[in-house]
Amino acid sequence: MNKRSDCCRKGTGKATEKTTEKKLRIALIFGGRSTEHAVSCVSALNIINNIDREKYDLVNIGITYSGDWLPYGGSRDLIPGDGWVEPAYKENGLEPKEGVRYLDKALAVIQSCDVIFPILHGLNGEDGTVQGLFELLGKPYVGCGVYASACGMDKAFAKVQFEKAGLPQARYIIAYVDEAKNNMAAYIDAVKNSFGFPCFVKPANCGSSVGVAPVKDESELPEKLLRALRFDKKALIEEYVECREIECGVLGNSDPVTLTPGEVRSADKDFYDYDSKYVDGESICIIPAGVGEDKINEIRSLAVRAFKAIEGSGLSRVDFFMKKDGTVLLNEINTMPGFTECSMYPKLALHDGMTYGELIDRLIRLAIEKHDSDKRCYDER
Repeated sequence: MNKRSDCCRKGTGKATEKTTEKKLRIALIFGGRSTEHAVSCVSALNIINNIDREKYDLVNIGITYSGDWLPYGGSRDLIPGDGWVEPAYKENGLEPKEGVRYLDKALAVIQSCDVIFPILHGLNGEDGTVQGLFELLGKPYVGCGVYASACGMDKAFAKVQFEKAGLPQARYIIAYVDEAKNNMAAYIDAVKNSFGFPCFVKPANCGSSVGVAPVKDESELPEKLLRALRFDKKALIEEYVECREIECGVLGNSDPVTLTPGEVRSADKDFYDYDSKYVDGESICIIPAGVGEDKINEIRSLAVRAFKAIEGSGLSRVDFFMKKDGTVLLNEINTMPGFTECSMYPKLALHDGMTYGELIDRLIRLAIEKHDSDKRCYDER
């Protein structure tokens, strides 16, 4: 089989069909009120630069840190770094106001569009909240639905769901902010009795490794756990696993396919943190992951099972640990992975023979396919 693998052939439905229909109008939504706002803006620029303009009319809607939704028709190059914000307020005849959230103009634009592409990461974007809004508007949108987005974003709930599905995972403890403040000793004892130190802490509802930290011994747990709980009211304490990190892209709806798994190596760091991903460029991506064909196939199978366990649709990136003895453990699922220059998901697609534009086209067609298949009858007659 040539480099354009079966992921470009199978389960695509309408995605690969030629069409002479009028251009579809796409609403690209970026920014958002989350710690991953900046990543979203960079992802948006890559989509703007690569979408097929002969097939799609693109309109941009930015969400500011304060929560204003602003249609934006200015320079694309101002989007990273938030240079777009001031011009967008002027473009819409608005100004920031304390306690006021501007949504009306953006909603009117969205209503005029055929498909929504929410390239939003983290809270208020990847957690089912905006997906619920799009459902109420009756619009097709790229990515997972309300439940899958909410479950995938909440790593604690996802752990429980994956456990019920029989997927292998590292041992973990769910920590809550009030209990941690009032009785940290109970969590120290729980770690000692379950898997011991060292371990890791991470907020339950953050992405891009925000708030994630290694804990070398029990003396470090109070400070690092409370820091993680600044980002969310709930956190995970996970056993330390000496491992390689493997990531696998999933693409599709009811019959998803996998992209070739890749390995991430972070130079001179304890783990693949935010700076490794987006700032210092020191991480190394190896595609395909050098783990042997049997392990590649095992990881592909587990990725699809994880995707189906949360009823995923469109796309996800599923992350794994592989221990020295070859044991594969599911780490987490990301229902709207990054689309930056250094993001793994588009790199995996490019390796498998898709151009950036073809990947975007596939995702838009899958959004329409899912929207059509999800239509229900509300009349009992």
